[in-house]
Amino acid sequence: MTPPTVPYDIHAERATLGSLLLERDAIVVVGQWLKAEHFYLEKHALIYSAVLACYQRREPPDITTVSSELRRTGALEIICGTSLLGELMTEIPTAIHIEYYARTVERTALGRALIEAGGKVSALGYDDSCDIEERMSAAGQLIYQLATQRQVAGGFTSLSTVASEYMDSVQAAEDGELLGLSTGYPDLDTITQGLKPGELIVLAARPGVGKTSLMLSIAYGLAVAGHRIGIFSLEMDRDLLLQRLLAMKLNIETAHIPRLIRSGNQKAINALAELAELDIHIDHSGALNITTLRDRARQLTAEKPVDLWVVDYLQLAKSDSDRDDDVRRVTAVSNGLMGMAREFRSPVLALSQLSRAVEGRAEHIPMLSDLRGSGALEQDASQVWFIYRDELYHPESEKKGLAEIHVSKHRNGGTGMAMTRFEARTTRFWPL
Repeated sequence: MTPPTVPYDIHAERATLGSLLLERDAIVVVGQWLKAEHFYLEKHALIYSAVLACYQRREPPDITTVSSELRRTGALEIICGTSLLGELMTEIPTAIHIEYYARTVERTALGRALIEAGGKVSALGYDDSCDIEERMSAAGQLIYQLATQRQVAGGFTSLSTVASEYMDSVQAAEDGELLGLSTGYPDLDTITQGLKPGELIVLAARPGVGKTSLMLSIAYGLAVAGHRIGIFSLEMDRDLLLQRLLAMKLNIETAHIPRLIRSGNQKAINALAELAELDIHIDHSGALNITTLRDRARQLTAEKPVDLWVVDYLQLAKSDSDRDDDVRRVTAVSNGLMGMAREFRSPVLALSQLSRAVEGRAEHIPMLSDLRGSGALEQDASQVWFIYRDELYHPESEKKGLAEIHVSKHRNGGTGMAMTRFEARTTRFWPL
């Protein structure tokens, strides 16, 4: 019996390259996801790298420019001169099927990667030096990395690619337009410029001030606008989160929701049906470690990209080692969430508790030093927000029903304070 060979398709590789050389705009169709390492033959990978280099310099990748790039990098001799480029162009009559050919190249590359990952998983099965849970987590991570390889870019990216993508994103936004997702609060958006891809935003407050309420208010607004939200609720049950969302939608007291549903109130039933259509996904498993949390995020992303991740709250997440003390655990979780934001190119909104130090001061507005558990939170976060409600400390306050959101750290912009209105009966924040 002939042993199976690794998957590859030379015809698809040649057809892909021929299409790229034949039609200068074909690279636009595949350039964002097809990688040089997807090609089985080295000479094909070198040609595709040259095509990408021309594209990144905004030069049309034709036989002349690609030949020059191959000559510049010393790769022209490896592919045996320009004759191969001419052959590739004559093998196909049109570039109309470029995506079909390129997806075949990608698919066979993923097949080879799966075979390699299978070998690593087998090795983990034989390795008794590590705990079985650690090995299971490592095996799952290998597989889910492959499952999301189409959405998640890996390895180094040239500055020319970064510059090109940055220019496109900035030019796509009109003057005054946000660079990230709107929070739903104009004053806050003015300070933050929105929730930007790859950012870790820490939202902190003392218990009972409204961390979960503000998170749900933001998530609800984004979901209504058509965005996909992933929520890791490590503290509150998913049914209670849904109850709060219903109270927001119906604008009635949260405690009245169960009675309305039990009585068959049509308005409440309709609101529940409308909420069910929102693209919000909740994982309320308790005490997840950071690796498992990221694995589950990969599973959800494999179906469709997620626009915003929420973790409520990060001090309840575990590190991968049960032997870590609180400082090391929070540090590991903070590092993991920062990595998660970068991996998925989506903002991560992580809720955090504050230390009791804020209660002992005459001025109760939180400071960065009040972040509980580890200095890594301040270091890793792109933004740090604090919620302050004066009425909780001064019953006769003139600011009853108001909540201040203090942006005390903003790595890519300024800091400041946004005033909002807090409605206790529906646990909802409203813009002023």
